Amino acid sequence: MNMESLERFAPRETTPAESRAALAEDIPPPLGHWRLAAGDISLLIERRALWVGALLLLALLVASLAYLALGTERLAPPVVWRALVGQGDPVATFLVQELRLPRLVAAWLTGAAFALAGCLMQTLARNRLATPGIIGIDNGATAFAVASVVGLGTSLAPPAMALVGGATAAAITFGLASGGDTRGYRFIVAGIGIGAMFGAVTQLLLAQIDIDSANAAYPWTVGTLNARTGGAVLALAGGCAMGLPLALALARSLGNMRFSNAIAQGFGVPLRRRRLQVLSLAVVLSALAVAVAGPVGMVGLIGPEIARSLSSSRSVPLIASALAGALVMVLADLVGRLLLAPIELPVGIVTAIVGGPWLLWILLRPSRNPA
Repeated sequence: MNMESLERFAPRETTPAESRAALAEDIPPPLGHWRLAAGDISLLIERRALWVGALLLLALLVASLAYLALGTERLAPPVVWRALVGQGDPVATFLVQELRLPRLVAAWLTGAAFALAGCLMQTLARNRLATPGIIGIDNGATAFAVASVVGLGTSLAPPAMALVGGATAAAITFGLASGGDTRGYRFIVAGIGIGAMFGAVTQLLLAQIDIDSANAAYPWTVGTLNARTGGAVLALAGGCAMGLPLALALARSLGNMRFSNAIAQGFGVPLRRRRLQVLSLAVVLSALAVAVAGPVGMVGLIGPEIARSLSSSRSVPLIASALAGALVMVLADLVGRLLLAPIELPVGIVTAIVGGPWLLWILLRPSRNPA
């Protein structure tokens, strides 16, 4: 037998990547998960999270179709579809493409941003009440946005000023809550106090200006999609496009941060750095959403709660929260347009009417899943 024959029967050395892939194939995926493997990369997908996301996406598409079809001028679904592709009646095409579709996109983006920011803050604080609206971030963003509108010696756009205001409110709240601690009710109480102070500043600014300037600043005080600006919506779209992948990249750390500090550190989570990253991301998303629609804070409370009630307790429902928030915003704005038509109710008023009882229900009902 020659040397070539011996080499044919000799065992082949495996690379570390091949060894890990073979080991992953031998270990079954956890219950309720699917495993997708490609070479050295293995991805676990939770079945329930996938079905919940698909259900919320379907509900959002149905609500969006109703949003485009209903109004003072009602359109049939086939007419809406032809108008979307630019092949329908010119009046219907103008109504859908120029009036309703941009407002629908703004509702998608603001709802997703508010709810995703709420989910991040609730997980960070381990408290279902710790949303950007309740701990003062939305009020801080609103005060600075109103200041830019009424013209207090600055040329910055409302989105930039809202971002500065949200960051300022978050920094003050963080500093007052025992040097940056985000756990317990001290953080919530400090945020409520800061939010009340910024709310008073907003009212003071509005009381010192003329009626025309006050009308221009009105959208940033009550919450509405009627007076959105293209630049603010574009900035929010960029923030959502970057914010959701960043949130998903932090998902594993967020899941561990729901436990005590000692357990999270035992899992290798750098708590101080992760808290700063999560808080910064929540501030950016919330401030950009405020710059478009004003302080529609209850979406950050309702969206994550819907997502958690549908999802399992094994993971933080980031995508489900964003979809649920977009759905809530679309439905709330649709109700506001139709309920007292032709008079339009601002979306912030609709969400406040729904969110008040929802808040009481959250306080009285024990949580099935931890924040």
